[in-house]
Amino acid sequence: MRPEGLQGSVHSPLWALDPGVVFLNHGSFGACPREVLAHRRALIEELESEPMDFLVRRYPGLLGEQISFLESFLDAEPGSIVLVQNATVGVNTILRSLRLGPGDEVLVTGSEYFSTRNSARSVTEAAGASVRMVGIPFPLSDPSEASDAILSAVTPRTRLAVIDHIASPTALVFDVEQITAALTSRGIEVLVDGAHGPGGVDLSLRSVGASYYTGNCHKWLCSPKVCAILYVRPDRQEGVHPLAISHVRADLDTPLSDFQLEFMWNGTPDPTAALSVRKSVEYMASILPGGWTAIRERNRALATEAGRRLSSALGLPPQAPDSMTGPMAAVLLPWRQPPEPPGVLWLDPLQVWLREERGIEVPVTWTPGPRSRLLRLSAQLYNSPEEYDYLIESVLECPFLGAD
Repeated sequence: MRPEGLQGSVHSPLWALDPGVVFLNHGSFGACPREVLAHRRALIEELESEPMDFLVRRYPGLLGEQISFLESFLDAEPGSIVLVQNATVGVNTILRSLRLGPGDEVLVTGSEYFSTRNSARSVTEAAGASVRMVGIPFPLSDPSEASDAILSAVTPRTRLAVIDHIASPTALVFDVEQITAALTSRGIEVLVDGAHGPGGVDLSLRSVGASYYTGNCHKWLCSPKVCAILYVRPDRQEGVHPLAISHVRADLDTPLSDFQLEFMWNGTPDPTAALSVRKSVEYMASILPGGWTAIRERNRALATEAGRRLSSALGLPPQAPDSMTGPMAAVLLPWRQPPEPPGVLWLDPLQVWLREERGIEVPVTWTPGPRSRLLRLSAQLYNSPEEYDYLIESVLECPFLGAD
């Protein structure tokens, strides 16, 4: 349990998080403020009080308003964003819309989330294509080490590159504009896995320039779960279809683009998370005087300083340059071999000990390429510097820090 007297920030009462837990893991699933949860609960009450009125008469217009707001907030072309359940669905939607053939390659980084790697393998195997995995160095001292690793792995057979915006295990912020431009100049399409992008960094989808971008709203935008954007550049929308087909243009006349219409209604939905995104974005912006710019700067500064101090306490150099840091930081730990394969409930002993003995919720994970064991901490408005002091103190005292 959280030690008596250890406080979160002055903003922590705005969230419904367990006060007995030091929650330093916003990056995994996000956390939704109380006021936004209340907004969603009210929508659920409206939906259940008159489902026909809500879903048939009101939902299409309400959804269009949310999408238009997000296209403006994320600087995307009108008609280019749809809402899906999560970034994993977004990635699968694009991969399964590709027309791959024997010999084609999909480039995936070793720091990609496991579900993306698995999806790429499934799609390429069915098509007689293959996945080329490229290891991203960590720690690193210059952003060019990441971009050079990706570009050097390109071959004449590379059709698509799947690139993190913020890598899940290492928390590295990739220069996706530069990497996308370099890949595009070679005739390679780019899918940016921006699971942590919206709200985590200043994001202009037009400027990124990728053919495809998907990112969660329930992480750094703090919307209710589950909701994510899927952006498809207008010139690439033909041939991109949802995983479940329902309505098409011949069925309905709406202001939505043909692309957006296919994603509007794929079986009976619970749209209340999607219909709460604008509320979440605007509410979060109201917490600090500087709005989203201040939120991003505050979270980045807190995570960066905590990561540096933990690295220093472990006798390690800085893990990444400042230009590659965002609202999370990761620190390399001594290698400890996980079970092969790990059980569905298996967690690293350090993560278990921190939660059970010190009341700290923080992930300890690993990557296959290069092989790394990492502690990743997150920073959100409800966190305080004192919580990271407590984390550092606890890590240094843990008997499961080192190797087997």
